[in-house]
Amino acid sequence: MPITILDPGLHSLPVDFGRPSARALGVPLGGAADRRAFRLCNLLLGNGPTAVAVEVALKGPTLRADVDTVAVVFGAPFEVTVDGRAVSPNTTFRLTPGNTLRIGGAPTACRAYLGVAGGFEVADVLGSRSALEPLKPGEVLNCEWGAGRVGRGLSIPSGNRGPTTLRVLPGPQSDWFPAGDFFDRTFTVAPASNRMGVRLLGEPIAKRPGELASEPVAPGAVQVTNDGLPVVLGVDGQTVGGYPKVAHVIRADLDLLGQLRPGDGVRFASVSVDEADAAADDRAREFRLWRTRLSVG
Repeated sequence: MPITILDPGLHSLPVDFGRPSARALGVPLGGAADRRAFRLCNLLLGNGPTAVAVEVALKGPTLRADVDTVAVVFGAPFEVTVDGRAVSPNTTFRLTPGNTLRIGGAPTACRAYLGVAGGFEVADVLGSRSALEPLKPGEVLNCEWGAGRVGRGLSIPSGNRGPTTLRVLPGPQSDWFPAGDFFDRTFTVAPASNRMGVRLLGEPIAKRPGELASEPVAPGAVQVTNDGLPVVLGVDGQTVGGYPKVAHVIRADLDLLGQLRPGDGVRFASVSVDEADAAADDRAREFRLWRTRLSVG
């Protein structure tokens, strides 16, 4: 049964966890830019972890439902209405045939995930159902009739309005740069940022002379371009690159990249490998806790 895209919004993209096995072919990872929010979206609906949701960014879509199902918009605090009636943030609600769902803007953060019970039906390409292009007006998303509990929600921190601190490990070329130039400064997210990479503005970072042959890169790599400014690679980032890498964002903080919006401040903090492992363990423990609470709630 279809849900029709009336207005696609700024960048609305069906996603799952991406294509990790295709990187050797030069295909970016892709998938949800904020995997924590994506997983919690599916958890609230009782879906499996890989059920397809629609990632919305900055300004969401307007859709018409021709199906009876339960849905949720989880992540950044977007304005959400069904036939003009406001929906509580991060809380499940019902869609019935003829309803118009509108996802407006968000005052903070950048992305959220529209999920439905059972997930959206999208074709598999290279082991993933993440779309390669954003939705267009008139496109149709198919899903089955879905049951679920309405009014089920999670309260998550809205985030502070100060700079976001990203914890990092040293990059392969960290010794090309004075540490103070990188860690002692606050950068600003540039409007040109996207899922490929978060471009940062600020005082340029000095680097030693020399060129680097292209080598493998991954989401979280902090490259420094020829103008001395950092670019943090996102989930759609390329698989090889020739800019030197001053640092790499730890796994536990990668989801923060997906919520950065133009104008946000960013700082970097150096951590040890043990601290990075502990942070990843904390994230995994947090998700297990939410899964347990929702399974008995």
